[in-house]
Amino acid sequence: MYRDDSRARETMSKPAFKVAACTAQHIGDRKEQQDRVGIFTSRRLPGGALFVVADGMGGKTGGAMAAQQVMTTAKNLFEEYSVGEPIQELLTQIVTEAHTVIKLSAISSEKEPHSTMVALVLQPDRADWAYVGDSRMYHFSGLDLIQRTIDHSYVEQLVAEGKIAPDEAHSHRLSNLLTSALGTVKPPQISFGSTTSLAPGQNFLLCSDGLWHYFNEFELADIIDCQGARQASEQLIEIARERAGGTGDNCTLVVIKLENPPPPPKPDFLRR
Repeated sequence: MYRDDSRARETMSKPAFKVAACTAQHIGDRKEQQDRVGIFTSRRLPGGALFVVADGMGGKTGGAMAAQQVMTTAKNLFEEYSVGEPIQELLTQIVTEAHTVIKLSAISSEKEPHSTMVALVLQPDRADWAYVGDSRMYHFSGLDLIQRTIDHSYVEQLVAEGKIAPDEAHSHRLSNLLTSALGTVKPPQISFGSTTSLAPGQNFLLCSDGLWHYFNEFELADIIDCQGARQASEQLIEIARERAGGTGDNCTLVVIKLENPPPPPKPDFLRR
């Protein structure tokens, strides 16, 4: 049965574009929802927003605890953000602090919590992101893929080494084997990206592997481009559930659409 946990937000960033965003989740065919998703604002960064998806792992309650630690850390650090601080430093701090807290939680709770994460800071003039593991960010312009994150996974390592073709990675038997995550003994590998070329018609998608596993890039671009953020989120969840065939993982996403701003109000003397 479909369960919609989505919510939509619209904020004005500047006259160049309007931001429409929606989150959505489904527990899939698991006994527990271990993914977490959040949209955060900060009074210290007017016109900016932080979007985060975390995919927890580690057995009963452990994964959910790890993913929630990512959300709490991201929210708190973003609220404390100092204007002028490089966004990459903020994102690095979120990853490293969440990693440390998750490791300490493992000691105190006798669990083995881990989590992947992807975070995007969107401002009127730029977007910056960071990720660990296989939670992804896609950046589209209409139906065209501008870029996507490259998973910290064994199969992506094989692709980079030329040992398998990119189209083989998706169905590889070890496709879920990660090379980096939060809460592990080894410090997490953090990868970053940014763009200053933002315009109406561009869209971002942040999601866990419970979603992207069931789509190719063109399908994602098409669904997001031709619908509103909420409608696209609902359709992505529904299709992922159908294609999972009763074996789906937790499914979590954020759709972010850059839209044309509303026209300026008419001067009073032109109103009738």
